[in-house]
Amino acid sequence: MSGNGKIKDEQTLAPEQVRELIERSQAGDEAARDELVQKNTRLVWSVVQRFLNRGYEADDLFQIGCIGLIKSIDKFDLSYDVKFSTYAVPMIIGEIQRFIRDDGSIKVSRSLKELNHKIRSKMEEFSKDHGRSPSIVELSDALDIPKEDIIMALEANQSPHSIHETVFENEGDPITLMDQIAEKDSSWFDHIALKEAIRQLDSRERLIIYLRYFKDQTQSEVAKRLNISQVQVSRLEKNILEHMGHLLNKQ
Repeated sequence: MSGNGKIKDEQTLAPEQVRELIERSQAGDEAARDELVQKNTRLVWSVVQRFLNRGYEADDLFQIGCIGLIKSIDKFDLSYDVKFSTYAVPMIIGEIQRFIRDDGSIKVSRSLKELNHKIRSKMEEFSKDHGRSPSIVELSDALDIPKEDIIMALEANQSPHSIHETVFENEGDPITLMDQIAEKDSSWFDHIALKEAIRQLDSRERLIIYLRYFKDQTQSEVAKRLNISQVQVSRLEKNILEHMGHLLNKQ
Protein backbone atom coordinates (compact mmCIF):
# COMPACT_ATOMS: atom_id res chain seq x y z
CA MET A 1 0.00 0.00 0.00
CA SER A 2 1.27 3.45 -0.81
CA GLY A 3 0.06 7.00 -0.46
CA ASN A 4 0.10 7.12 -4.25
CA GLY A 5 -3.13 5.15 -4.08
CA LYS A 6 -4.89 8.28 -2.92
CA ILE A 7 -4.72 9.82 -6.38
CA LYS A 8 -6.55 6.95 -8.03
CA ASP A 9 -10.18 7.43 -8.95
CA GLU A 10 -11.74 4.61 -6.92
CA GLN A 11 -15.16 3.41 -7.90
CA THR A 12 -17.58 3.79 -4.99
CA LEU A 13 -18.94 0.53 -3.64
CA ALA A 14 -22.63 0.09 -2.91
CA PRO A 15 -23.47 -0.60 0.77
CA GLU A 16 -24.38 -4.20 0.01
CA GLN A 17 -21.06 -4.68 -1.79
CA VAL A 18 -19.18 -3.31 1.22
CA ARG A 19 -20.98 -5.67 3.58
CA GLU A 20 -20.28 -8.62 1.30
CA LEU A 21 -16.57 -7.78 1.10
CA ILE A 22 -16.34 -7.30 4.87
CA GLU A 23 -18.03 -10.64 5.48
CA ARG A 24 -15.65 -12.37 3.06
CA SER A 25 -12.64 -10.59 4.53
CA GLN A 26 -13.54 -11.58 8.08
CA ALA A 27 -13.85 -15.16 6.83
CA GLY A 28 -10.24 -15.04 5.65
CA ASP A 29 -10.59 -13.87 2.04
CA GLU A 30 -7.43 -11.79 1.47
CA ALA A 31 -8.60 -10.64 -1.96
CA ALA A 32 -11.76 -9.16 -0.43
CA ARG A 33 -9.71 -7.35 2.20
CA ASP A 34 -7.32 -5.97 -0.40
CA GLU A 35 -10.24 -4.70 -2.47
CA LEU A 36 -11.77 -2.97 0.56
CA VAL A 37 -8.47 -1.30 1.36
CA GLN A 38 -8.00 -0.19 -2.25
CA LYS A 39 -11.52 1.22 -2.44
CA ASN A 40 -11.01 3.18 0.79
CA THR A 41 -7.59 4.74 0.21
CA ARG A 42 -9.28 8.08 -0.44
CA LEU A 43 -10.94 7.82 2.98
CA VAL A 44 -7.57 7.16 4.64
CA TRP A 45 -6.00 10.09 2.84
CA SER A 46 -8.80 12.42 3.98
CA VAL A 47 -7.91 11.53 7.58
CA VAL A 48 -4.17 11.92 6.95
CA GLN A 49 -4.79 15.54 5.87
CA ARG A 50 -5.62 16.41 9.48
CA PHE A 51 -2.16 15.37 10.66
CA LEU A 52 0.09 17.01 8.08
CA ASN A 53 2.67 19.67 9.05
CA ARG A 54 3.60 17.81 12.24
CA GLY A 55 7.01 16.65 11.11
CA TYR A 56 5.89 13.37 9.55
CA GLU A 57 5.98 12.23 5.94
CA ALA A 58 2.48 11.96 4.45
CA ASP A 59 3.22 8.50 3.09
CA ASP A 60 4.21 7.26 6.57
CA LEU A 61 0.93 8.53 8.02
CA PHE A 62 -0.94 6.94 5.12
CA GLN A 63 0.60 3.55 5.90
CA ILE A 64 -0.36 3.88 9.57
CA GLY A 65 -3.85 4.97 8.57
CA CYS A 66 -4.21 1.84 6.43
CA ILE A 67 -3.42 -0.25 9.51
CA GLY A 68 -6.35 1.44 11.23
CA LEU A 69 -8.50 0.75 8.17
CA ILE A 70 -7.61 -2.95 8.22
CA LYS A 71 -8.41 -3.13 11.94
CA SER A 72 -11.80 -1.57 11.27
CA ILE A 73 -12.46 -4.17 8.56
CA ASP A 74 -11.58 -6.97 10.97
CA LYS A 75 -13.61 -5.57 13.89
CA PHE A 76 -16.68 -4.19 12.10
CA ASP A 77 -19.86 -5.83 13.35
CA LEU A 78 -22.18 -6.47 10.43
CA SER A 79 -25.15 -6.06 12.76
CA TYR A 80 -24.21 -2.38 13.21
CA ASP A 81 -26.75 -0.03 11.67
CA VAL A 82 -24.02 2.39 10.54
CA LYS A 83 -22.02 2.94 7.38
CA PHE A 84 -18.62 1.27 7.37
CA SER A 85 -16.88 4.60 6.74
CA THR A 86 -18.54 6.08 9.84
CA TYR A 87 -17.02 3.27 11.89
CA ALA A 88 -13.67 3.29 10.10
CA VAL A 89 -12.76 6.98 10.41
CA PRO A 90 -12.37 6.99 14.25
CA MET A 91 -10.31 3.79 13.98
CA ILE A 92 -7.99 5.39 11.41
CA ILE A 93 -7.68 8.57 13.48
CA GLY A 94 -6.93 6.55 16.61
CA GLU A 95 -4.21 4.55 14.90
CA ILE A 96 -2.45 7.68 13.64
CA GLN A 97 -2.77 9.39 17.03
CA ARG A 98 -1.24 6.38 18.81
CA PHE A 99 1.62 6.44 16.32
CA ILE A 100 2.29 10.12 16.98
CA ARG A 101 2.02 9.78 20.76
CA ASP A 102 4.04 6.59 21.08
CA ASP A 103 6.70 7.24 23.74
CA GLY A 104 10.28 6.93 22.59
CA SER A 105 9.48 5.86 19.05
CA ILE A 106 8.20 9.01 17.40
CA LYS A 107 8.93 8.88 13.70
CA VAL A 108 10.29 12.28 12.78
CA SER A 109 10.83 13.20 9.16
CA ARG A 110 14.37 12.95 7.81
CA SER A 111 14.61 16.70 7.26
CA LEU A 112 13.73 17.44 10.89
CA LYS A 113 16.21 14.81 12.09
CA GLU A 114 18.96 16.39 10.01
CA LEU A 115 18.07 19.87 11.23
CA ASN A 116 17.99 18.68 14.84
CA HIS A 117 21.46 17.14 14.45
CA LYS A 118 22.79 20.42 13.04
CA ILE A 119 21.24 22.36 15.92
CA ARG A 120 22.62 19.98 18.55
CA SER A 121 26.12 20.27 17.10
CA LYS A 122 25.92 24.06 17.17
CA MET A 123 24.60 23.98 20.76
CA GLU A 124 27.59 21.89 21.88
CA GLU A 125 30.00 24.19 20.06
CA PHE A 126 28.38 27.29 21.58
CA SER A 127 28.39 25.80 25.10
CA LYS A 128 32.12 25.05 24.88
CA ASP A 129 32.89 28.58 23.71
CA HIS A 130 30.58 30.49 26.07
CA GLY A 131 30.07 28.19 29.04
CA ARG A 132 26.28 28.24 28.69
CA SER A 133 23.51 27.03 26.43
CA PRO A 134 22.57 29.26 23.48
CA SER A 135 19.18 30.91 23.23
CA ILE A 136 16.83 30.27 20.33
CA VAL A 137 17.73 33.68 18.89
CA GLU A 138 21.47 32.91 19.09
CA LEU A 139 20.94 29.55 17.39
CA SER A 140 18.84 31.23 14.72
CA ASP A 141 21.56 33.81 14.05
CA ALA A 142 24.40 31.28 14.09
CA LEU A 143 22.70 28.84 11.72
CA ASP A 144 20.77 31.39 9.64
CA ILE A 145 17.59 29.42 10.28
CA PRO A 146 14.21 30.92 11.30
CA LYS A 147 13.50 30.71 15.04
CA GLU A 148 10.25 28.87 14.38
CA ASP A 149 12.07 26.10 12.46
CA ILE A 150 14.56 25.65 15.30
CA ILE A 151 11.78 25.36 17.88
CA MET A 152 9.91 22.86 15.71
CA ALA A 153 13.00 20.69 15.21
CA LEU A 154 13.86 20.68 18.91
CA GLU A 155 10.26 20.03 19.93
CA ALA A 156 9.79 17.19 17.44
CA ASN A 157 12.84 15.31 18.68
CA GLN A 158 12.10 15.49 22.41
CA SER A 159 10.44 12.96 24.71
CA PRO A 160 10.32 14.63 28.13
CA HIS A 161 9.98 12.29 31.11
CA SER A 162 8.39 15.04 33.20
CA ILE A 163 6.02 17.86 32.35
CA HIS A 164 8.41 20.19 34.16
CA GLU A 165 11.59 18.94 32.44
CA THR A 166 13.58 21.64 30.67
CA VAL A 167 13.77 20.78 26.98
CA PHE A 168 15.57 23.86 25.68
CA GLU A 169 16.09 27.49 26.60
CA ASN A 170 14.57 30.51 24.91
CA GLU A 171 16.75 33.58 25.40
CA GLY A 172 18.11 32.14 28.64
CA ASP A 173 14.72 31.09 30.06
CA PRO A 174 14.07 27.35 30.50
CA ILE A 175 11.03 26.08 28.59
CA THR A 176 9.10 22.94 29.52
CA LEU A 177 6.94 20.99 27.05
CA MET A 178 4.13 18.50 27.55
CA ASP A 179 3.65 17.63 23.87
CA GLN A 180 4.85 14.06 24.27
CA ILE A 181 2.67 13.11 27.24
CA ALA A 182 1.58 9.52 26.62
CA GLU A 183 -2.07 8.49 26.67
CA LYS A 184 -1.47 6.67 29.96
CA ASP A 185 -0.67 10.04 31.56
CA SER A 186 -3.86 11.72 30.35
CA SER A 187 -5.39 11.26 33.83
CA TRP A 188 -3.08 14.09 34.94
CA PHE A 189 -5.62 16.52 33.51
CA ASP A 190 -8.43 14.85 35.43
CA HIS A 191 -6.99 15.94 38.77
CA ILE A 192 -9.46 18.22 40.54
CA ALA A 193 -6.80 20.70 41.63
CA LEU A 194 -5.57 21.08 38.07
CA LYS A 195 -9.09 21.66 36.77
CA GLU A 196 -9.51 24.38 39.36
CA ALA A 197 -6.22 25.97 38.29
CA ILE A 198 -7.37 25.97 34.65
CA ARG A 199 -10.62 27.70 35.64
CA GLN A 200 -8.60 30.56 37.12
CA LEU A 201 -6.84 31.30 33.81
CA ASP A 202 -8.10 34.03 31.52
CA SER A 203 -9.84 33.14 28.26
CA ARG A 204 -6.72 33.27 26.06
CA GLU A 205 -4.68 31.24 28.54
CA ARG A 206 -7.41 28.59 28.73
CA LEU A 207 -7.57 28.49 24.93
CA ILE A 208 -3.81 27.89 24.67
CA ILE A 209 -3.95 25.07 27.25
CA TYR A 210 -7.00 23.58 25.53
CA LEU A 211 -5.47 23.63 22.05
CA ARG A 212 -2.04 22.41 23.18
CA TYR A 213 -2.95 19.63 25.59
CA PHE A 214 -6.54 18.66 24.92
CA LYS A 215 -6.55 19.06 21.11
CA ASP A 216 -2.87 18.07 20.72
CA GLN A 217 -2.04 21.05 18.50
CA THR A 218 1.55 22.14 17.90
CA GLN A 219 2.83 25.56 18.89
CA SER A 220 2.79 26.51 15.20
CA GLU A 221 -0.91 25.63 14.91
CA VAL A 222 -1.77 27.57 18.06
CA ALA A 223 0.24 30.55 16.81
CA LYS A 224 -1.70 30.56 13.55
CA ARG A 225 -5.00 30.35 15.44
CA LEU A 226 -4.07 33.30 17.68
CA ASN A 227 -2.36 35.25 14.88
CA ILE A 228 0.93 35.50 16.79
CA SER A 229 4.39 33.96 16.34
CA GLN A 230 5.41 30.52 17.56
CA VAL A 231 8.04 32.15 19.79
CA GLN A 232 5.28 34.16 21.47
CA VAL A 233 3.28 30.98 22.04
CA SER A 234 6.36 29.42 23.67
CA ARG A 235 6.71 32.35 26.05
CA LEU A 236 3.00 32.48 26.85
CA GLU A 237 2.92 28.74 27.42
CA LYS A 238 5.91 28.93 29.77
CA ASN A 239 4.26 31.71 31.78
CA ILE A 240 0.94 29.87 31.93
CA LEU A 241 2.56 26.68 33.20
CA GLU A 242 4.48 28.62 35.84
CA HIS A 243 1.28 30.39 36.90
CA MET A 244 -0.59 27.08 37.10
CA GLY A 245 2.28 25.64 39.14
CA HIS A 246 1.90 28.46 41.68
CA LEU A 247 -1.87 27.91 41.82
CA LEU A 248 -1.44 24.17 42.35
CA ASN A 249 1.12 24.70 45.10
CA LYS A 250 -1.41 26.79 47.03
CA GLN A 251 -3.93 23.93 47.01
